[in-house]
Amino acid sequence: MFLAWREIRQNKLRFALVTAVLLLVSYLVFFLSGLASGLAGLNREAVDKWQADGIYLTDESDKSLTQSMMEADLADEVEADEAAVLAQTNLIADNGDVKSGVALFGIRPDEFIMPEPTEGNGFSEEFEVIASDSLKEEGFSIGDELDLSGSEETLTITGFTDEARFNAAPVLYMNLDDFEKVRPGAAALAQQDEIAGQEEQSGMVNAIVVRGAQPGDVPEDLEYMESETFIENLPGYTEQNLTLTFMIYFLFAISAAVVAIFLYVLTVQKISMFGVMKAQGISSAYLSRSVIAQTFILAVIGVLIGFGLTVLTGQFLPAAVPVSFDYGMMAIYGAVLIVVAILGALVSVWTIVKIDPLEAISG
Repeated sequence: MFLAWREIRQNKLRFALVTAVLLLVSYLVFFLSGLASGLAGLNREAVDKWQADGIYLTDESDKSLTQSMMEADLADEVEADEAAVLAQTNLIADNGDVKSGVALFGIRPDEFIMPEPTEGNGFSEEFEVIASDSLKEEGFSIGDELDLSGSEETLTITGFTDEARFNAAPVLYMNLDDFEKVRPGAAALAQQDEIAGQEEQSGMVNAIVVRGAQPGDVPEDLEYMESETFIENLPGYTEQNLTLTFMIYFLFAISAAVVAIFLYVLTVQKISMFGVMKAQGISSAYLSRSVIAQTFILAVIGVLIGFGLTVLTGQFLPAAVPVSFDYGMMAIYGAVLIVVAILGALVSVWTIVKIDPLEAISG
């Protein structure tokens, strides 16, 4: 360690370049991990907020919430400690100044997926909604009246709740009975039923969310899946995560390659010196440990500075950038970067081991 640190101090510029490369790679890895976490949160916040064990969809829906449609009464047939029905559709909400794509959730206020307002009040009157607090950043506020695409009804925001985005869209929660009147095409269906002399259809939902599930006896035509499986099947969720994860893995490989090249060049430049040291009786193991110690020191410095810069950058990013730092995962990535840097140094270690003192000195 003494030899390693002494050489670093004597050749500050050379080793500063290695540290700079590790700093930039770690900065990019940490930022990508934050971006991956933030984008994942955009898709799954509302589902995580349920704190549910699983969800029932129709077996013909191919695990898609929007393609699933069932009667709300089926909630009485599922085996679970708690069951909550959920109706969902995507709409454009317009408060007169701003338009935003939203996910509209129809729920029953006495069931466990009812959100707790962090500002304002819950819905109690007809066509009132609790909105995701992310809509405040877009210009929405309590008391706003919302016109909806595909519907003639107007909704009123009575409160906001946190962590309420689904498939990257802010969520509006409303009473299930009102949702039936707002759902796109509801007016046309009601008119058809009236012409046909039938009672208005009601009580149709997309899913049944459960806690304490006992899915051994699944009702006919329904399929049970755990919450994590449901999230993984959200459109684009898995593909997005895999893309960012592979980018991070490629950066690990690039980091190892760059460190290996830098240290190999430095080692080749010092072959004659290593030959003299070996002739004086210094073992290859000692020299190898010195190279590994140098790499460890440089990697730790580069990773720590990269970590600090990433956290600092996060303080200045606009809210529109979906970055969320998972410090536990960042610590793991930092440790991996240090390990792959040391693995890259093994090329130099092998070069040192093969040095013949006589040839090195005579050369």
